[in-house]
Amino acid sequence: MNLCIDQGNTNTKIAIFDQDNIVDLSVYENPDLQVFKRIFESHPVEHTILSSVINHQDDLLSFLKHSKKFFLLDHHTPLPVINRYKTPETLGKDRLAAVVGAASIQKNADILVIDVGTAITYDFINAEGVYTGGDITPGIDLRLKSLHHFTQRLPQVEFDEQVSFMGTNTTTAIQSGVLYGIVSEIDGYINRLMQKYPKLSVFLTGGDAVYFEKRLKSSIFANKNLVLIGLNRILEYNVKNS
Repeated sequence: MNLCIDQGNTNTKIAIFDQDNIVDLSVYENPDLQVFKRIFESHPVEHTILSSVINHQDDLLSFLKHSKKFFLLDHHTPLPVINRYKTPETLGKDRLAAVVGAASIQKNADILVIDVGTAITYDFINAEGVYTGGDITPGIDLRLKSLHHFTQRLPQVEFDEQVSFMGTNTTTAIQSGVLYGIVSEIDGYINRLMQKYPKLSVFLTGGDAVYFEKRLKSSIFANKNLVLIGLNRILEYNVKNS
C-alpha cells in the first residue's frame, strides 16, 4: 500500500492507496507525529510520498525517512510528465501533483486543472504530457480579507455561498462580488483556452471547489482528491524506476 501526504496551507490530507484506489482518507488541520505512527500500525504501508507547500516538520521527515521507502516531492523528483516550468524550484508541489493526477485520469488530452483553495491556480498540460505552466489568483478568503484590509470603510465579511447575484447592501455586494467574480474568472480562463484547444478537458479540485461546480457554464470534471491521485501516480512511477 502507498501512503500519500498532501500538506496544504490550511489542511493536511492523508490517503492510503491500494494500487489506484483510496482505501482510507483523513483530513487534519495540524497532525502530530502520533497520527502517522498510528497509520503505519494499522496499514501495511510499503511506500510513502510527501508533498508540502509549507515548512516541513523535522520530526515528521525523520520519522518518514526511517520508515518504509520514502519520497519527498521536490523539483528534482522524476515525473511521469514533462515539466517545462521555467522555475521548477518555485512551483507549488500541489499544482504539479494535481496536473499529474488529471493526466493519469484523462490520458492524451489537453487539460486545464483549476485548484480552488487559499489561492486559485490554473495549470495546463497538453495532450503530449507536457506541463507548460499556469496562473495564480487570490482565493475566496484572500479576496474577502484584502477588501477589508486595504480599504478604510469596507467591512470584514464572512463568505456566503447562498448570496444572490448583485448585492443589495455593502455586505452582500462584497459576498456576491467575490463569489461571482471568481465564477466569471474561471469561465473566462476556460473559454480563452478553448479557443486554442477546442477539446480541452477541465478538472476542478481544491477545498473551495464545491462552491463552483454547479455555477460554471463550462463542462468540468470535479475531483476533490486530484492532488492525492497525482501523488500516488508520482510515487508509483518512482518506485517502478528506482
